[in-house]
Amino acid sequence: MNSSYDRMMSRRSDIIRKSVGIDYSIFEYGKISFDYEKMMKETGYTLEEMQAIQGETGVGNTPLLELRNLTKLARKLAPEGKGARIFIKDEASNPSGSFKARRAANAVYHAKKLGYKGVIAATSGNYGAAVASQAAMLGLKCIIVQECYDSKGKGQPEIIEKARKCEAYGAEVLQLTVGPELFYIFLKLLDETDYFNASLYTPFGIAGVETLGYELAMQFREREGRDPDVVVCTNAGGGNLTGTARGLIKGNATKTQIVGASVNLKGLHMASDTDFNKKSFTTGHTGFGIPFATWPDRSDVPRSAARPLRYIDRYVLVNQGEVFYMTEALAQIEGLERGPAGNTSLAAAFSLAQEMDENETIVVQETEYTGAGKHIGAQLSFAIDNGCKVFSGDPKNEVAGENIILPSHPTQIKARDIDIDKLRKSYIKNCVEMNNISEITKEDISFLMDDCRVSEEKLFDTLRELKIKTI
Repeated sequence: MNSSYDRMMSRRSDIIRKSVGIDYSIFEYGKISFDYEKMMKETGYTLEEMQAIQGETGVGNTPLLELRNLTKLARKLAPEGKGARIFIKDEASNPSGSFKARRAANAVYHAKKLGYKGVIAATSGNYGAAVASQAAMLGLKCIIVQECYDSKGKGQPEIIEKARKCEAYGAEVLQLTVGPELFYIFLKLLDETDYFNASLYTPFGIAGVETLGYELAMQFREREGRDPDVVVCTNAGGGNLTGTARGLIKGNATKTQIVGASVNLKGLHMASDTDFNKKSFTTGHTGFGIPFATWPDRSDVPRSAARPLRYIDRYVLVNQGEVFYMTEALAQIEGLERGPAGNTSLAAAFSLAQEMDENETIVVQETEYTGAGKHIGAQLSFAIDNGCKVFSGDPKNEVAGENIILPSHPTQIKARDIDIDKLRKSYIKNCVEMNNISEITKEDISFLMDDCRVSEEKLFDTLRELKIKTI
């Protein structure tokens, strides 16, 4: 069989369709549009079905904890009358140690239901461990494909730790160098094995996170008698935020503000061999957050079910040093040792709480497990070994890839806003360029307004700039 790179790329649509069991073309219409809600409804599960599926493998029903000591600290730093109560949804309590167990439970269950003998996932993050864990529980084979090393064979400790965890669950792990070989090997394996593509971006995976948002709403309402004012979601590929927001909506928490938070890695390119090891976070950063917000369909399925611009109300950035600082603070002030990447949203929430009134509430919607390679000591040592300077100071001066600045005082932790309108504009531009169109239908206009929550006026302004005609 011809398995050359060009051959695999030319057959990618057929391979993906066969390995996911979805014909995405039935949802498409117009020149750029597709029926998102129909895709979610017809290929996903009801909320009750998902809760039952996840409950069978011990996923979900994670505790909602109030961070009283961090709230007290935030109030000491905030103006009088400010300092919202901070809560955290402890997703590290899931079997594999992160919220991604919810995505994996749905995907692996569906694979077994359809008769697949195994599952494959391309991921360097917690999702690999989640898929491996669920596959072990349901008796399926599992292969995890990681982008792990640079061209010198140097691998990040966090990624290597996750490979160890995947292997502990019985998965076969393929560790690759950064670059286009990841998707090629992924397609080749799907083609050769006939395993299920347990993608992060299918409706099964995203719908699995809806239980998190719904559960959060129910727990908070039972505890406080009302809905949270703000929920902060660590944002990478958009599935975490999308699923959580959809679950909150299903729980009728429609007035809760959805805030996305990413680590600022401006200037580093995630597909660059030289930049790959200059970062100290494998996920939850702008290297994923910005590209996937402005073009969700860059994923390993034709239409990603992760559409963050549909749901996000505010998007903020924090720096690496701030997240490491908050990871230590969570351990030493609250007695909870959790992985740094999952504390991205905590760093943002600590800052945002100081803008809010004392009678308001803010929830960090996930934590992740920590381990030897994920520990801040290992990550900071790796950064230093790669020529990155680590010191105390003001993190606003941090330059990604050059230094990591740990705050010398907690007042220096500041969440910085991203202009969401610019992201919306970039998304519209990508829709036009990726589909190579010069005119657009009224159906497409309606789709774009929904898909990035843009006003009709701003949409037409952007279309005029791009010289796109309406038909």
